[in-house]
Amino acid sequence: MPLTATGSVPPTCRRSVSDVSNAAARTGRRLNPTDAGFLLICLAGCAYALGEFGQFLNGYEQAMLIGAVPALAWLGWLWRPLRPLFLASGASALLAAWLYAGGAGLLQGNLGRAENVFLLKYLLSSQSAILWMSCLFVLGTLCYWAGLARPAIAWLGTVLTWGGVWAGLTGLLVRWREGHLLGPDVGHIPVSNLYEVFVFFALVTALFYLYYEARYATRALGGFVMLVVASMVLFLSWYSLTRGAHQIQPLVPALQSWWMKLHVPANFVGYGTFSLAGAVGFAYLVKLHGQSAAGKRLIPVFLLGALLCAEPMIFGSRRLSPVWMLYFGGGAMVVGAVLALRRPIARRLPSLEVLEDIMYRAIALGFAFFTVATVLGALWAADAWGAYWQWDPKETWALIVWLNYAAWLHMRLLKGLRGEVAAYWALAGLVVTSFAFLGVNMFLSGLHSYGSL
Repeated sequence: MPLTATGSVPPTCRRSVSDVSNAAARTGRRLNPTDAGFLLICLAGCAYALGEFGQFLNGYEQAMLIGAVPALAWLGWLWRPLRPLFLASGASALLAAWLYAGGAGLLQGNLGRAENVFLLKYLLSSQSAILWMSCLFVLGTLCYWAGLARPAIAWLGTVLTWGGVWAGLTGLLVRWREGHLLGPDVGHIPVSNLYEVFVFFALVTALFYLYYEARYATRALGGFVMLVVASMVLFLSWYSLTRGAHQIQPLVPALQSWWMKLHVPANFVGYGTFSLAGAVGFAYLVKLHGQSAAGKRLIPVFLLGALLCAEPMIFGSRRLSPVWMLYFGGGAMVVGAVLALRRPIARRLPSLEVLEDIMYRAIALGFAFFTVATVLGALWAADAWGAYWQWDPKETWALIVWLNYAAWLHMRLLKGLRGEVAAYWALAGLVVTSFAFLGVNMFLSGLHSYGSL
């Protein structure tokens, strides 16, 4: 396929890939009896929940529950692998709730049973399920990288990643129930602190990767995207073990708002797809320079990768602790190894055209969700603090992220941005996004400082 000097492809070729991917996306979207069956299951679950727990739900929560039915049905129709995921996670969460209740009814429960009941202790309690998620994501990452050398292994990466998504989603649902078992003033939607949103962040990124893997029929990107997810869960494990972050705590007053239930999920759909785009940008540069013997051209890629690893030290540490030094050193070694092995890796990656298409679609989708989240955040701020915008560090960095991707999309759609520059920009955007999410919450004081090192 002919390439321009910048590594982009002619417009006619881009249109052909777009047509093929759109046709693939439409495949299987015709309604069939399984769609009706899934809708009936969702309706039955909603009716049961309203009948059993309706007295404990306010009007807003009941509306959210009812609205979840068409939302789940639509998502299950849009991408059918989501249906078994939703059903398996929902059934697992119900089993966990039943085990906590000890047969006394789902309205009852004793958290102490997590230490005595085998399935709760080793699989279905929120802490156990999230630990399984972390292990499966790391193992999936290793299998994806091994699959570049032996393609027959790559399918195992897909299986493990799906298993990690199931475990993480189950863990969040069970954590929601565990919070209510601690007390009616403690239970809350599990996207309310740094630990919970890290889990959600990893889930969103992994799920969107699995979608693009299926859509473009390639597993070669799994190692790149899941490397980002693996770094998330490794940090999550450290944060949980050293800070006890997995403990469920009551919400601070500012978070006791129904705006949070909309703002935070939309925000992290944006963060997740931006992270995916950054990883694909890295893969694009590896593919582009795969046959290049000039190491100097790869120095910017290595520096950006090292900067991602060094961000916690640069912005948050007054001293270079052994943990951060190990984190930085290990991350820099991984980036360096990928660049050193770029030639065999590049041969396994999909075409530059496909990589560019995935990068664009991920950023466009993330930008839409992030825009909605920013508007919702302003409305929430007005409700909680009396002003739509206060130039809090979190607000300021959210604006920086929004402007960065708005400029990227503007340059692509109106100025024809393609190729190497677009990939570098997406990778640099991952640096900005990671600091906006992690750095601000943990290292800068402000109204949004709900997590700390």
